[in-house]
Amino acid sequence: MKIHEYQAKQILNKFDVQIPQGEVTDSASIARDIAEKIGPKVVLKAQIHAGGRGKGGGIKLVGTPEEAEKIAQEMIGMTLVTHQTGPEGKLVKRILVEEALDIARELYIGIVIDRAKEAPVVMASSEGGVEIEKVAAEIPELIFKEYVNPAFGFLPFQARSLAFKLGLEGDSFKQGVKFIMRLYEAFKSTDASLAEINPLLVTEQGNVFALDAKMNFDDNALLRHPDIKEMRDLDEEDPLEAEASKFNLNYIKLDGNVGCMVNGAGLAMATMDIIMHSGGMPANFLDVGGGVSEESVKNAFRILVSDKDVKAALINIFGGIVRCDLVANGIVKAAKELSLDIPMVVRLEGTNAEQGKKILEGSGLSFFPAETMKEAAEKIVPLAKQ
Repeated sequence: MKIHEYQAKQILNKFDVQIPQGEVTDSASIARDIAEKIGPKVVLKAQIHAGGRGKGGGIKLVGTPEEAEKIAQEMIGMTLVTHQTGPEGKLVKRILVEEALDIARELYIGIVIDRAKEAPVVMASSEGGVEIEKVAAEIPELIFKEYVNPAFGFLPFQARSLAFKLGLEGDSFKQGVKFIMRLYEAFKSTDASLAEINPLLVTEQGNVFALDAKMNFDDNALLRHPDIKEMRDLDEEDPLEAEASKFNLNYIKLDGNVGCMVNGAGLAMATMDIIMHSGGMPANFLDVGGGVSEESVKNAFRILVSDKDVKAALINIFGGIVRCDLVANGIVKAAKELSLDIPMVVRLEGTNAEQGKKILEGSGLSFFPAETMKEAAEKIVPLAKQ
């Protein structure tokens, strides 16, 4: 789950991570009041789930409360387009009004889970304020890493090592060490999958601040953090992905025209691969999971056909614990209730597969059966093109 910058800073503040003074608002007049309180110079920052806001006009430095109100009026309600939003952009519904700090250096600190190492890794770079992916590609020697042994946690000497490699000195060094230690504590305590400060700001006075903040969280751990779960902004998510999450369905929108309904992430990946190998393009990744029921199949179909790009659907089910006859009943029920009018290729294999095939044959509906994944893909691609 992703959250906004201002929400990430609220969390970091609880762990005594230094952040600039600021408040969020959806009103231009209130933006002026905030600017009068913390100004005279402030920064207005559009709050959307995407990077590159500055280049898109979503971050503005203003010098007076009157200017803050004027710029806020223009920013709130605008469609902000960045390299991460795509050409459709995102609607700005609120802005963060924050004190403008003098900048001596811009650094980078990020924490993620390295799944190959099976451990968190704390990364630092002297090249802050730019995309870390660009730094990794062009000057990887400027990215410093400290892996965290889960048995011992993140140790002070590791924070000191990173602060030293960043070139921090004196009081800035001390603040930097504390900053990194506290950031890791916030990362660990909230079950975050990402905590990124870019840039990490060092002021002319030597103080260290999180000028920007990004945090993502493990969805499976949100039950332990109801306060963080409340921060979810459905307006920032794909509507179909948000709808799918209500029914514990895994849905990701893609660029093609073949809808894919499968059970299991591995089968989903294989299905998408063979569709592309056959000359087609998947419209989505839709995994109904291992606990498939007639109701979940119906909801999956409803979400699938809500995507206007879907011209044909491939249902590829392997019945292990799941019974294929149960899935077949769900498919028939969904097709009748939703009046589906797109061609559908169905492959059922595994537990009660023969019973499932008989249910489809006796439904009176038009399905295209397939025995193998290769056959299913070769049938669905031309149907989608038609």
